[in-house]
Amino acid sequence: MSQTVVSLAKTGDDRNRSDQRNRRSKLQRRNLFAALGFLAPNLLGFLIFTIVPVGASLVLAFYEWPLLGDAVFTGVDNFVRLFTEDPVFWQIVGNTLYFVVGYVVLNLIVSLTMAIWLTSRVKWKGFLRFVFFLPVVSPMVANAVVWRLLYTPEDGLLAWFFKTFTGASGPDWLGSSEWAMPAVIIMSVWAGFGYNMIIFIAGIEGIPSTVYEAAAIDGAGWWHRLFRITLPLLTPSIFFATVMTVISSLQVFAQPFILTGGGPGASTTTLVYYLYQKGFQAYEMGYASAIAWSLFVLIMFITVLQFRSQKKWVHY
Repeated sequence: MSQTVVSLAKTGDDRNRSDQRNRRSKLQRRNLFAALGFLAPNLLGFLIFTIVPVGASLVLAFYEWPLLGDAVFTGVDNFVRLFTEDPVFWQIVGNTLYFVVGYVVLNLIVSLTMAIWLTSRVKWKGFLRFVFFLPVVSPMVANAVVWRLLYTPEDGLLAWFFKTFTGASGPDWLGSSEWAMPAVIIMSVWAGFGYNMIIFIAGIEGIPSTVYEAAAIDGAGWWHRLFRITLPLLTPSIFFATVMTVISSLQVFAQPFILTGGGPGASTTTLVYYLYQKGFQAYEMGYASAIAWSLFVLIMFITVLQFRSQKKWVHY
């Protein structure tokens, strides 16, 4: 009799567990369908406006298509022409890398310096953070137009500054092939350093204060705390900022387009601006697609190098 009761109890428990599993599975399916329903518009838009165009551009890179005529399959001729026959392509690659190195280094230095300053005992730090971040959310075209006026060689603000303090009119920022790219870099740093500054501020404020207190008790000065605590513990934020800044700087377009038009000559023409010239001015859509995929490979190559090198200097 007791065995029968035990077996019936086990059967009841098994049924309860089975019912619970069925209810959980139904709830999970319901939640899954609800999530897919909410995500469907975004996924559909991503498919139509991102995945399909990216795939189409890859196919188009193997065609010669003058936009208004028929597309003719040419194989790898666009890439051969780009790497071996184009007289300015490698100069443009050099311009792009010049901008990337100058912009990334200055951006990280300025943003890290401002972040360290704005996490110290400074008045109005909230207002100052807002002011320094404001150019990031301002339209890049508007920023570039304002800086173009500042760079005016005769009556611009920078020319006035040079005349007032040096007696000379200063360099021809946008008309000289030597100064045009530095001018683009300076304007870009001003417009973009606020983003990394906010990332570094969050990273610094996330470091436990007890670590600094223990270091101070041990006699560590400000510089020792900076180089032995702040910077090592901030390396994950520095790594993230470096990767994102490099990727965005390789795609620079608005600054040279508004400030210099790619000139003088081709001294400030970057890969994305060259893509625009070939695709939407010369209507060589297949050749422009080859440029786009060359840029994609360059971005992936540099990003992989960064991720492989992080093990040597990033401390999680």
